[in-house]
Amino acid sequence: MLDSAMKDQLSGIFAGLTTEYIFDITVAPEHESRNELLGLLNDVASCSDKLSTRVTDGKGLEFSLLKNGEKTGIKFRGVPNGHEFTSLLLAILNSDGKGKNIPDESICNRVKALNGPIKLTTYVSLTCTNCPDVVQALNAMTTLNPEISHEMVDGAINQEEVEAMKVQGVPSVFADGKLLHVGRGDFGELLAKLEAQYGVKEEELPVVEKNYDVIIVGGGPAGSAAAIYTARKGLNVAVVADRVGGQVKETVGIENLISVPQTTGQQLALDLMSHMNDYPIDILEHRRVDKVELIGKDKILTTSTGDKLIAPAVIVATGASWRKLNVPGESEYIGRGVAFCPHCDGPFYKEKHVAVVGGGNSGIEAAIDLAGICSKVTVLEFADTLKADKVLQDKLYSLPNVEVFKSSQTMEVIGNGTKVTGIRVKDRETEQERTIDLDGIFVQIGLAANSGAFREVVDTNRPGEIVIDSHCRTSVPGIYAAGDVSTVPYKQIIISMGEGAKAALTAFEDRMRGIV
Repeated sequence: MLDSAMKDQLSGIFAGLTTEYIFDITVAPEHESRNELLGLLNDVASCSDKLSTRVTDGKGLEFSLLKNGEKTGIKFRGVPNGHEFTSLLLAILNSDGKGKNIPDESICNRVKALNGPIKLTTYVSLTCTNCPDVVQALNAMTTLNPEISHEMVDGAINQEEVEAMKVQGVPSVFADGKLLHVGRGDFGELLAKLEAQYGVKEEELPVVEKNYDVIIVGGGPAGSAAAIYTARKGLNVAVVADRVGGQVKETVGIENLISVPQTTGQQLALDLMSHMNDYPIDILEHRRVDKVELIGKDKILTTSTGDKLIAPAVIVATGASWRKLNVPGESEYIGRGVAFCPHCDGPFYKEKHVAVVGGGNSGIEAAIDLAGICSKVTVLEFADTLKADKVLQDKLYSLPNVEVFKSSQTMEVIGNGTKVTGIRVKDRETEQERTIDLDGIFVQIGLAANSGAFREVVDTNRPGEIVIDSHCRTSVPGIYAAGDVSTVPYKQIIISMGEGAKAALTAFEDRMRGIV
């Protein structure tokens, strides 16, 4: 199944393995995917003398990863090819204590402190681009805590089980038979849900306290730029973030980042991480800032992992989140038909039918922009009137390929498992429901600034944006804000990057002047 080039690559990846691993396979002789599974695993095993296979006839199709003959707790009930092939490789590397997806020490300690036993099952589709992140995170947790086990289940070859569990979207994670998580998710989010359900042995968690010159809160374009500029000044800097890349990771295509004609949100996030790794920056992912204290010139940040981080200067670059509809199907199809930025994602719907949910200025501006690209635009407004400025409404109604439905409540996003195919709406006046067939949905019901714990410390406006001056200074000396979380106009990646750099240079200047 694997060509010679791939085998050569895998030989290099596995060259550093220090332990013996066995793919312990159980598969029915008549299973339609038997030869595919055996071919894949035998090819992978041929790439290292530390890997081997063992086959037993039985029911269904599954295999476990054994380490020195002992169970690791990782099991695959399906053929891990397609997007899940990387999950297979990382399962081996993580079991050997390797892999870039292993988090920092504090996060590892929290995983190790989870109360067990915990049996996790993730139902996936091999065509799902969100599933591998969840599978890989839970497999990594399994290698850190012997009381956790995790199995990946391919829904396509376990359909009866999927129906019995009432799985309606992937990835769907069950913890001891109870639904824990559905849809896109990262290590930190999954860990938080496990902590909430099972609790942790707090007495086993060491108290971590670290001092820095500058702490950057947020790992998106603004935070990454601020960290790089700060590090280049020779300062001791940390980045605290849920995930590097932030909301950018939810953008399918990016074509307006000047000098980069085309990239994806996932790729840009990888590039941001790669660039930061060129400098001595402490990147503390999978955590958020829960508490901010001011003692003299020091800012003391307490994170969701219990860490205490101290610095005279803090740059808040936590971005903003698109307000969501919170209806069935929305989260499952973000990036696969549900979009939030017409500037970023609009060109991908050329000559297609899309809906814009929201009749304010942002929604009507989006509809006008999309009308020049798409074959048809349907505007859905919850209220009985549009809220946009009259000049925008006049422009909208002059366009031949736009239709407007007021008093329309979005009830459900509909898809075929791969992409959006329609939207179900209810007429609030007649209570009648109908389905509109279309290719994409742009949600335009506003942005919410992720100002969190900082709202109690610095001045914010009514939407929660942190108020800044032209140099990114806030109302508190030594606290700066950059990008979408601030009052800077136009929420764009390239603007956030510039603002992050500006905030870092201002913080350095204030340090030289003795302000911080």
